[in-house]
Amino acid sequence: MNRLLTLLLIGLLPALAQAAEPLSPEQLLQRIRSERAAEVGAMQSREQAFIQNRSEQAQLLARANAALEQQKAEAERLKAEFDRQEAELAEQEKLLAQRVGHLGELFGVVRQSAGDIAGQWQDNLLNAQYPERLQRLRALAESRTLPSAEDLDSFWMTLLEDLTASGQVQRVELPVVGVDGQRSEQSVLRVGNFSAFTDDNFLRYDSDTRQLLTPGRQPSGVGMVSDYLNSNDALSTLPIDPSRGSLLAQLQRQPQLWDRVQQGGLVGWVILVLGAIGLLLAIWRMVYLAGVSRAVNRQVREIHQPRDDNPLGRIIGVLGPKPQLSDLETLELRLDEAILQETPPLERGQPLLKLLSAVAPLLGLLGTVTGMIVTFQAITQSGGGDSRLMADGISQALVTTVLGLVVAIPLLFLHSLLASRSKSLIQLLEQQSAGLIALHLSGTPRRD
Repeated sequence: MNRLLTLLLIGLLPALAQAAEPLSPEQLLQRIRSERAAEVGAMQSREQAFIQNRSEQAQLLARANAALEQQKAEAERLKAEFDRQEAELAEQEKLLAQRVGHLGELFGVVRQSAGDIAGQWQDNLLNAQYPERLQRLRALAESRTLPSAEDLDSFWMTLLEDLTASGQVQRVELPVVGVDGQRSEQSVLRVGNFSAFTDDNFLRYDSDTRQLLTPGRQPSGVGMVSDYLNSNDALSTLPIDPSRGSLLAQLQRQPQLWDRVQQGGLVGWVILVLGAIGLLLAIWRMVYLAGVSRAVNRQVREIHQPRDDNPLGRIIGVLGPKPQLSDLETLELRLDEAILQETPPLERGQPLLKLLSAVAPLLGLLGTVTGMIVTFQAITQSGGGDSRLMADGISQALVTTVLGLVVAIPLLFLHSLLASRSKSLIQLLEQQSAGLIALHLSGTPRRD
């Protein structure tokens, strides 16, 4: 709006400038006449142009009406053709339904069979060698149109390929994912649809990734694969998994000894530490008693030459070279006192070992109680619907009990063995002491 006003003002500036000049009546009349004549001429020229354009517009309108009539005729023709073809299509469909008859049921059975077989072959080892067959079966099962002769022939050939490959022991090049996660082409020995091997590993087929995997834990019998590959005999032994991979997968989920120890939690580690302490204590005492036993036996053979490196020699040293046999009671008391002094070193560590053998099952019971508490808490939180949440508590409850018994039983046997060794040594000292008194009283030389 502002722009239009500005242009109008610019156009009126010359007129205003001329209007500012004073004109005479004759001049003003002359100007009006000239302007009127110019306006009449312009109007006449516009009228002539309009008359010419009107004839052209009439011609264009006539051509447009003709084209419209032509398009209407074409539309009527196409509609009639469409109705005719639609009627013909309906007749052809009716004729097709009559000719197909019971073949529709047959095709339905084929689609259902293809879907069932695809589900059964989901975990099949042969998918690693023939990865495209599952796609063909699923495409046939999910198809909403009648299968063609080529589709039926492909379905039949797929079944024949599986039947043939299931009875073959074949060596093929297939991609294998190693323990480190690296994928590489390797030579694979396939035994039907049961098992697959490389030169030194069992292989497992993973249906999720559709690949052959090298399990981290290998079962026994891997060496038989190399023997089979290197054998030239007509018959050779080869291990297979009759469950078609289920046993091998179950082996991977089976926890190892280290996993079991970790399931025991803090209580399990405490039990193991106490067991290690008890084992080291028992070994130390066994070595010590074995050394004392050798020294005492050596001293028995040299009874008249007492030494201070063994308990018997120290007890003999109490008598001296010339004991006073007149005071026999005092001599016996001195020998008993010497035996009592030698007894604690021989029995050292046994009370602690006995304590550890008694504490280990109690700690296992403590771990069982704490594990059951964790289990009940998981049941409270999840309502018992998810067993994996309760696995930690149940594992701790069972593993700690086992660890407590595994530690307690050997420690109990070791304590009994140490007690028997020390008791036999003490009895030997008492026997030799009584023999020394009898020797001095009789005054006869002792026979070894």
